[in-house]
Amino acid sequence: MMDVRTPVHFGVSLLSVLFTIGASGEDYFPEAQNVKWVSNNFKTILTWGPEPTNYTYTVEFSEVGKDRQRKPYCIRSSGTECDLTNELRNLEETYSADVLSEPLPGVNSDLVEFPYTRAERFCPYKDTQIGAPSFNIKQSEDKTKMTLHIQNPLTPIYKDDQLVTIRDIFKNDLKYNVIYNKAGSTGKKETMSDLRDVELNNLDKGESYCFMVAAYIPSRSVEKRLGDWSKPQCSPRESKTIFEEFPFGVIAGAIAIMLAMLIILITLTVVCCKHFCCIKKETVDKENLQLSPV
Repeated sequence: MMDVRTPVHFGVSLLSVLFTIGASGEDYFPEAQNVKWVSNNFKTILTWGPEPTNYTYTVEFSEVGKDRQRKPYCIRSSGTECDLTNELRNLEETYSADVLSEPLPGVNSDLVEFPYTRAERFCPYKDTQIGAPSFNIKQSEDKTKMTLHIQNPLTPIYKDDQLVTIRDIFKNDLKYNVIYNKAGSTGKKETMSDLRDVELNNLDKGESYCFMVAAYIPSRSVEKRLGDWSKPQCSPRESKTIFEEFPFGVIAGAIAIMLAMLIILITLTVVCCKHFCCIKKETVDKENLQLSPV
């Protein structure tokens, strides 16, 4: 005979577990997922997910080894990002950040420590992505040299009430990588410059060349040295006369072919005319013969 105590004990245990879950449900806050730094030209934002429902997020950050800080706009917020650009002032220092899951504002919790997710450590100087620079092209009078005038990308950082450029921050650690090719050609050449004005010599006179530029920081790790490439920009192509565009031999050959075709055309025209005249004369003679009296 089955012991009735067994299902009774099971039911009591199940109710106990359900009661425990129900009692602690108010203090359950999901941890943030996919916490990462998104930084371009020192504009730095911490992002994560998912969007909260009945809870909020709080961001804590600090230089490694120093006291944690909180940004007022990122405390018990329903957002999934926090702009820390102005808080990461020491650009060459390394920072850590946590995203805490906390109750809604005004709601208390019995938890001593809230769930959190930690981002990878981040150093603005070493890790921010450098955006594509803009530039313009100036051609020398003899058409054999071009100079690229590169604009150092701006950052959102102010100094003396002015926005600083990436050159102001990286100084001599900033170089520019230039790739170029003759318009319509697949062969590419590459050069590196320490300056924002890049001179390219010994170019084919009058030809159009296309250029792309990217910032390059040699002190960084290999995968983070190269910035974003600019869009291709091409110099104007100089209009040439036919004698400048093609060698004399090609022009002479083309003229000879045209003359030969003209002679053939004239010859065919003369032959056709003679043939037509002969046919017409024969027709007239036959008609006269038929009209003559016997």
